[in-house]
Amino acid sequence: MFKDSLKSLGRSWSNLTGSLLGERTRKIDPELGNGDEELVRRQLQQWLEVRGGEVSARKHAMQIGQLYQHLSPAGRKRFLQLLAREFGLDRAALREQCRLYLAAEETESGPLEEQLRDLLIPPRLRLLHQFNALPQGIKFLVDLRQDLVGFMDEDPELRILDKEIRRLLATWFDVGLLEMRQIDWQSPAALLEKLVEYEAVHEIHSWQDLRHRLHLDRRCYAFFHPNMPGEPLIFVEVALTSGIADSIQTLLDESTPDVAPEEADTAIFYSISNAQQGLQGISFGNFLIKRVVDSLKAELPNIKTFSTLSPIPGFSRWLRGLAPETLALYLAALEPDERAPWGDATPQLDFMTRLAQPDWHEDAEFCTAVRPLLERLLYRYFHSTRPNGQPLDAVERFHLGNGARIERINWLGDLSAKGLAQSYGLMVNYLYPIKDIEKNHELYVTAGKINLSSKVKSLR
Repeated sequence: MFKDSLKSLGRSWSNLTGSLLGERTRKIDPELGNGDEELVRRQLQQWLEVRGGEVSARKHAMQIGQLYQHLSPAGRKRFLQLLAREFGLDRAALREQCRLYLAAEETESGPLEEQLRDLLIPPRLRLLHQFNALPQGIKFLVDLRQDLVGFMDEDPELRILDKEIRRLLATWFDVGLLEMRQIDWQSPAALLEKLVEYEAVHEIHSWQDLRHRLHLDRRCYAFFHPNMPGEPLIFVEVALTSGIADSIQTLLDESTPDVAPEEADTAIFYSISNAQQGLQGISFGNFLIKRVVDSLKAELPNIKTFSTLSPIPGFSRWLRGLAPETLALYLAALEPDERAPWGDATPQLDFMTRLAQPDWHEDAEFCTAVRPLLERLLYRYFHSTRPNGQPLDAVERFHLGNGARIERINWLGDLSAKGLAQSYGLMVNYLYPIKDIEKNHELYVTAGKINLSSKVKSLR
């Protein structure tokens, strides 16, 4: 019966819209103009008041999804605003229930507690919860939240709705429910296409580039949800190397000789991409790294070193925001021979102007002069914090929170346009020392300690 219901709901929108609103003669305006917002408001209220079983509830959830997918971005924003403003908690009923509960004898409080719990679930959340059991329903809700995140900057009222949906998704995407799978060149083409689409760190330029990233000395692992089997949630790309890599262009160069997996001693995590923007704020990347480490240790016991080759996405933005006097202080901290190329003058104008030129890294003399200053400034950046005391850099927060240490700064490790724009080509290795991971994690979480190698400490 339920399958028949779903089948009947799979008709085209032109046939379905009228049946939803009782007006078969016209479609809903995708922007919810011309009074259609009021029609949707009434229909949402009817959906919430429906009395029936599982089939009926899921049928209405399917109708909501089809309605929402029909809307334009402006219409979706109005739809979400409607949910946020008019289908939240019934505060009057909640206050009355609290009064009854507090006035009741302890022996009478059981049913009142149950009613209180029901009132604490917003009607909109009960409605959205139905997507859990629908085909593609969870994916729909993930995509809906992606829209919601994009609208929140313009409308802060949507933040409460976002928190509710994020908590709901966090329950559905508990790491214990996720499956880690290795992706290789034999994986379905549709899945490989998603890797190309979702890669967020180092763009995949061609099928040949992708094939290189899935070759014998490479690994790619992803988390999947059982209700989204063809959609990676997050994936990590790994290179098997001899020694810690210091250049992404070398690592991704298709002409670089392969390393036999049984001869490699190091696993380099060079790209971690969140594939579902609607799961923003729901963290399972740290669990993925730990599972990958365990998998590689079991498959290749010769791998003893686990490190990243990571971007530094906020460095150039932070540097451009420094006050001239602050920059002058950092210059004064250089050793005399490092400071000599700049003379006694404050260098920020020439220094920053030259770095803004796309070819600055081709000037060997300038590179020699600017490298000590940039590396010391990067040390300062790694110790700059947000108001909550956490490091400014999101990649740094992620890896330090997982128990890594900042092992090495790599000069001109990323010469791509993106790498030069975000960090002047600098990259960093975060090392995961197996025996110290838990200790590093605890020190970072409890004391905010930024663990550094001796080489990086020397830049202070």
